[in-house]
Amino acid sequence: MTTNSHPASLPSPSLREQRKGMIHLHLSVFLAGFTGLFGKLITLNEVDIVWYRMMLTTMILLVFTGIPWLGLRKTLQVAGCGTLLGIHWILFYASIKASNVSIGVVCFATVGFFTALLEPLLHHHRVSLRQLALSLITLAGIACIFSFDARYRLGIGIGLVSSVICTLYIIKNKDISRDLRTRDVLFWQMAGGLVGVTLIIPLYLTVYPSDQPVMVIPDGTNLWLMLCHALFCTVGLYILQIMALKRLSAFTVNLTYNLEPCYSILWAFLFLGEARELNAAFYVGITLVMLSVALTAWAENNNRTTNTTCKPETSPS
Repeated sequence: MTTNSHPASLPSPSLREQRKGMIHLHLSVFLAGFTGLFGKLITLNEVDIVWYRMMLTTMILLVFTGIPWLGLRKTLQVAGCGTLLGIHWILFYASIKASNVSIGVVCFATVGFFTALLEPLLHHHRVSLRQLALSLITLAGIACIFSFDARYRLGIGIGLVSSVICTLYIIKNKDISRDLRTRDVLFWQMAGGLVGVTLIIPLYLTVYPSDQPVMVIPDGTNLWLMLCHALFCTVGLYILQIMALKRLSAFTVNLTYNLEPCYSILWAFLFLGEARELNAAFYVGITLVMLSVALTAWAENNNRTTNTTCKPETSPS
């Protein structure tokens, strides 16, 4: 083995990969910001939204990629991840419909906290106190909103359960999709999720009955919104997210997604007029969430700089 230092003016290969991962990640977060808006504008029940989102996405991928084969075991694993994703989506949209877009997406920001707890447990390593401390700032923001605004407690509760499911999805997805083509993973996640969601819907409606018609055919505005939702906020978003997960840690991806509320709340303010529905507790809470994102970005940048400067890469001779 020989040790080589890269010139100061040129980033190391690993640093270039990290930068690519961050670009993919932030583009996916930007697209994710529209998800809550679509969830509110589409007037269908949350189970309809998820079922059609997965069905349309599967059809789009089928046209462009065909049916890839990953082997039975790997296909079932990827499909299982898709079912987790479908459950997360159902609960996410239910949270939005029980409260509003702003509350739903702020609850989603707790994935960083749950990742700091669940990833070490699932991977059998020690909890990072730094990650936990940063995530607790986000949790404090959610608690602030929950404590002082009783109107949205049901939506917040559903949103927190949705975040736990999303955390499990991202951790497992990173493990399973590491050596697979992005589009193959996305196809089987959507197809498997479609089957899983179809089986889960009757149970979900038993526990959480709907006052809206279930399994109706979207038409008019709903149809166009669903098509845009599937193409941009599903195919585009999740291809970028899977590419980012191949280069970045699950914690970095999850906590960076705390920026999603910024975009979602901006669109909700502009298109839905939600600013007048929110009180001071919400703004204190969202400030804490954004503080956790800023501190994490600063800590991650310092960590990368230290590793690049003090730990030269080694390459095979």
